[in-house]
Amino acid sequence: MTFPRCVRLACTLAWLGLARAAPEPLPGTAPLTPSGDLAVQMVAGLDRYLDRHALALRADRPRWWSPDLATAAEPNRVRLRELLGLVDRREPVEMSFVAPVGTNLLSHPGEVARGPGYRVFAVEWTVFRGVRGEGLLLVPEGDPRADLIAVPDCDWTPEQAIGLAPGVPAAQQFPRRFAEAGCRVLVPALIDRGDRFAGNPGVRSVKHSQRETLWRASYELGRHPLGYEVQKVLAGADWLTQTRPGGSASLGVVGYGEGGLVALYAGAVDGRFVAVGVGGAFGLGEQNAELPIYRNVWSLLERTGDAELAALVRPHALVVEHGKYPEITHTDQHGGAPGRLWRPTAAAFATEQARFEKGQSPRFAQFIAAGAETVCGREWAGGVFGQLAPGVELAAELGPVPAPTGPLPDAAARTLRQYRQILEDTQHLMRESEYTRRDLWRRADFSSVAKFTNSTEWFRQTFRNDVVGQIPPASQPANPRSRLLYETNGVRGYEVVLDVHPDVFAYGILCVPAGIQPGERRPVVVCQHGLEGRPSLLADPHLDEQHYHRYAYRLAERGFVTFSPQNPYLGHTTFRQVLRKAQPLGLTLWSFIGRQHEVITDWLASLAWVDPQRIAFYGLSYGGKSALRVPLLVDRYCLSICSADYNEWIWKNSSARSPYSYLWTSEYDMPEWNLGNRFNYAELSWLICPRPFMVERGHDDGVAPDEWVAYEYARTRRHYVKLGLGDRTEIEFFNGPHTINGQGTFEFLHRHLNWPRPQ
Repeated sequence: MTFPRCVRLACTLAWLGLARAAPEPLPGTAPLTPSGDLAVQMVAGLDRYLDRHALALRADRPRWWSPDLATAAEPNRVRLRELLGLVDRREPVEMSFVAPVGTNLLSHPGEVARGPGYRVFAVEWTVFRGVRGEGLLLVPEGDPRADLIAVPDCDWTPEQAIGLAPGVPAAQQFPRRFAEAGCRVLVPALIDRGDRFAGNPGVRSVKHSQRETLWRASYELGRHPLGYEVQKVLAGADWLTQTRPGGSASLGVVGYGEGGLVALYAGAVDGRFVAVGVGGAFGLGEQNAELPIYRNVWSLLERTGDAELAALVRPHALVVEHGKYPEITHTDQHGGAPGRLWRPTAAAFATEQARFEKGQSPRFAQFIAAGAETVCGREWAGGVFGQLAPGVELAAELGPVPAPTGPLPDAAARTLRQYRQILEDTQHLMRESEYTRRDLWRRADFSSVAKFTNSTEWFRQTFRNDVVGQIPPASQPANPRSRLLYETNGVRGYEVVLDVHPDVFAYGILCVPAGIQPGERRPVVVCQHGLEGRPSLLADPHLDEQHYHRYAYRLAERGFVTFSPQNPYLGHTTFRQVLRKAQPLGLTLWSFIGRQHEVITDWLASLAWVDPQRIAFYGLSYGGKSALRVPLLVDRYCLSICSADYNEWIWKNSSARSPYSYLWTSEYDMPEWNLGNRFNYAELSWLICPRPFMVERGHDDGVAPDEWVAYEYARTRRHYVKLGLGDRTEIEFFNGPHTINGQGTFEFLHRHLNWPRPQ
């Protein structure tokens, strides 16, 4: 052990010994006698709260769907389209044959195989912007009895799904059942769960699944990988519909695994499908936090589980099979989010089926309990086909697999194209987001402080409800408990716990400077730690950690009261999985942090020696992230300082090119639903205005380059200056790393909190 570590350990042990020897509480609070790690207990408490909240939301769902399902369906369908990012107008669809140069020109250049009674073509079709669908088109020799889109699991290629390539047993090759029955069948290719093309070796070496990469990039911009794939299916439906021979063929969509989920969503949002078949996907929706993150849809479970999705398919036919499901596991060892897929138990499947059937008027719906190895079996296919072509029976057995007539498509090259097209579309949306926000913010009146403040309530509510999500205000008295941690150099440090809700509490270290006179009211600075931080790093006089430099304690030495809260972003995967559980419920960690800070600031304001009008916020790193969010949620904060975080936040979350991007790191907690089209850091700072706001920025801070910070801050400063408030904002660049500098920011606090500087 090195000498400095020995000294640090001795000081820490002395501090802990003092806490045991002199545990008296802060006057006006009860004694605190905690057991265990309060920070870990905090995160575990949020997890339990979310479990209860999920059950309450599920019980409350009927109010969104009654009294008349037909009336309630369309608003819920519109909402589902928005949550999936189905907001882009599809182009007039053009279907093209795909044929490598050198194929036999005597045959049709796009033909790759022939089956009993049908031909197989490699095709691609337009969707929007540069995004295109690709796959196989199976065309019967006569007029089609029906049109069908058959979507295999994303780990199956279309060629595997019809037997042209090995990997899928013949009995599971469901698309060709329908082709052999005389249907025209489009088999789209989905992007697989692998990581062959994910990551950017020239930028970051961290790799995770391609689907997760697309989720991260699209979620921030109001899109979703499932939404892109549904759009491809709907564009395929556009083409099938407009090219029907005689216009009489009916239209269906079916799928298995990831394709089954795409089929369910497509049937829920588009009423053209006469039949919808789902295999290997139904019954897992309520366990969203355990699923792969690329299935994570913001606030979906507030109103919609699998049963409600099935209800949106009406009045058309729905056939659901409980057979074999994809069973995969993603771990976090490669920097991605953990998640898995599994076959739900018969009881879990039946529970969701019963929820669907409860209160439904008679309609065609078939739930099939198939064997654990059955994939979209004959009974399932027959149920779908019976709706598409009434009176026509499927053959008892599948015919022979198609015989190749030309080179098969390069499946890996196709996946890479599909992946890059969606990724590039997110980059387009990222580049355009500044102009999208500019158009949105035209509803604000920038002509004066009063008019601006009055015109931005919609933006505040949008941020609180649609980006952060809100839990109810505190349901319990704060019941403050405290114990003395130390008294040194005229500063007393107290550990404080405050109640918010059952299982939800606030916790931190209060630093009280000496010399407060009777009747005197001091300003407060709430000092917020960063990722994996602890209040002691800010408020322990014996620690001088390289990022924080005990700045809460140093401010107390200057005469400020300080409070350093514990925020729940710690525990590595643990807190991120709590966030995963929150997002489908329309909540985030900020939902809890905001309510914690309401209780903290209310309690601070109640202290006789605190000025309730002078409570400021100063956070570093993730705490700097808090500095741009918490003051929007808590009106008591009169000032905010963002240290070591302020930058071009949308690029930071979405860029596939920048080495600063979170797209390639392990921090899958960073994307915020559709933030990019509504708020960047400048817009968030505008909602702090007219309160003072400052940025602290080290030139060597690896969070972002100076250019990003300066570019975005110029928009903050221009807004303040245009409103005549230029003296209320500033940025300090200093020659240093990701750390508290404590020069210009301390001066900013003294000036705006009207507290004399030390002599």
